[in-house]
Amino acid sequence: MERLWTPWRLSYVTGASGSVSGCIFCEAGAADAKDAELVLSTGRFAYVILNRYPYNNGHLMVVITRHVASLQAATREELSELMTFTRRAEMALTQGYRPQGINVGINLGRPAGAGVLDHLHVHLVPRWNGDTSFMSIVGNVRVLPEELGQTAARLRPIFERLAESDV
Repeated sequence: MERLWTPWRLSYVTGASGSVSGCIFCEAGAADAKDAELVLSTGRFAYVILNRYPYNNGHLMVVITRHVASLQAATREELSELMTFTRRAEMALTQGYRPQGINVGINLGRPAGAGVLDHLHVHLVPRWNGDTSFMSIVGNVRVLPEELGQTAARLRPIFERLAESDV
């Protein structure tokens, strides 16, 4: 029997049914955040962070810094920076991974698939033809060949370059 080791998922599996105290995005956006290594770029109103439990390598999120639940509750400045960072994220993923497509989405409310209900964020998931493998279908398991630290090391310099060029 072959074994697929994914020790980084243990905290997710063992804590998935429990409640999270506080907001994960408010905590991640704080200056002394424990997830600071996952933050790729920060601005005045938004930041870019890797998804700790990614669907594919490069799965990241653009998050409004202020705790706000919907597009209508966000300010023009927040929405502008959210879209600027989403554009940069598309560019960084394209440069860093050369995907054949990218899912870009906002889930508002539990029925829409929101895992974090009250803090607005945009998901970007790089996609390749055939990336839904038999492991996902038969074993209900995702195989990710790159660790989050490697993903951050690949994407962070691209975000820095894009910010410097004001793209």
